[in-house]
Amino acid sequence: MTKHSTNSKVDFYFEKAEKWKAEIEQMREIVLDCHLSEELKWGSPCYTFEKANIVLIHYFKEYCAFLFFKGALMKDPYNILIQQSDNVQAARQVRFTNVQDILAKKEILKNYIFEAAEIEKTGQKVELKKVSDFEIAEELQHKFNSDADFKKAFYALTPGRQRAYLLHFSQPKQSKTREARVEKNIGRILDGKGLND
Repeated sequence: MTKHSTNSKVDFYFEKAEKWKAEIEQMREIVLDCHLSEELKWGSPCYTFEKANIVLIHYFKEYCAFLFFKGALMKDPYNILIQQSDNVQAARQVRFTNVQDILAKKEILKNYIFEAAEIEKTGQKVELKKVSDFEIAEELQHKFNSDADFKKAFYALTPGRQRAYLLHFSQPKQSKTREARVEKNIGRILDGKGLND
């Protein structure tokens, strides 16, 4: 097999990078050496196998990372996969802060990429939490109790939209902030719209 080529639609991502330029270019070289197709998704380089998302390259202020879409199913013998937050169910990151770390893990990373592609080939799925498993903010429950139409509209939303709202409403520490978030989104929910629609 020959090494897959770069996709010109993705080049801008590597060109615009300042802080992590050398690191993400090295990551790109590693993942392309694993014979995946390079695409642009969510504004980032995404690597696919037969159109299925395997791994994404992205960077933040403190680090750059590979994001494995079904990382929760991976074995992780080197204990390098990181769950970004408690709310992230399927994806896992491998984070880097320098090129030397990437080069030192080159073969390990390739093995992880091949494992992620194999998981996709076999059709394995991450079992996501059901909407009923998520906490309902007290302020949202009050609104449900006082407005049956609102409650009905909320539960008519798709499970993904319900999850997004539940997470959004329960995040703030202060009750008044949670209440303000609920109030702000009543119209959207009654219109059948998600948080980001």
